[in-house]
Amino acid sequence: MADPEASDARIDRTLLDRAEASLPECDPLLGELMHEVGPCQLEPKGDPYRELIRSVVFQQLAGSAARAIHARLRTHFGGRIPRAEVLANTDSEILRELGLSRQKAQTVLEVARAFEQRRLDTRRLRRMSNADVVQSVTQLRGIGEWTAHMLLIFCLGRPDVLPVGDFGVRKGAQLLYRLDDLPKPRELEQIAAPWKPYRSVATWYLWRQSERAAKST
Repeated sequence: MADPEASDARIDRTLLDRAEASLPECDPLLGELMHEVGPCQLEPKGDPYRELIRSVVFQQLAGSAARAIHARLRTHFGGRIPRAEVLANTDSEILRELGLSRQKAQTVLEVARAFEQRRLDTRRLRRMSNADVVQSVTQLRGIGEWTAHMLLIFCLGRPDVLPVGDFGVRKGAQLLYRLDDLPKPRELEQIAAPWKPYRSVATWYLWRQSERAAKST
């Protein structure tokens, strides 16, 4: 089995099949949820630079509002987030006019400048351990652990990531395990211990649990 901390460990259909066979054995309650939801649809894609920009846009916004701003940003630059050297030299007021808050505009520029100056590099990020990726990207102003975790799961495809600060994951765990309150990070880590080395996959199912509950209210 590949080491989930290794840079070559990546979510693919073979790994998902292993996770879907393993997780129900170590956590029957999670297994019931997996049976109800069906196969995991995690499919990592994109490059770290553009995925970080996307994550910044989506921070603390409803999905529809974030998608609209992200679409305006792409449209302004001809249909795609531009190369780092182009975005890094864009006036922040233009980004504000496209719908970004002042803080997010500065963070977007910070990300672009980090890639332009090679402080962050796509190839290096793909080779780094999970912990080193988190450390590297959270050095940028406005980039926190949640954004780093989303990068690890949805872009770099790391199979053993647990975003302990994500509301949807915490809510899904609360509902699935019938907890009185949202689990705190340490409690969530304890719940998730049996899921290793497939915590990203279990996380995806907790998101589905949270979404299903929201639709039923």
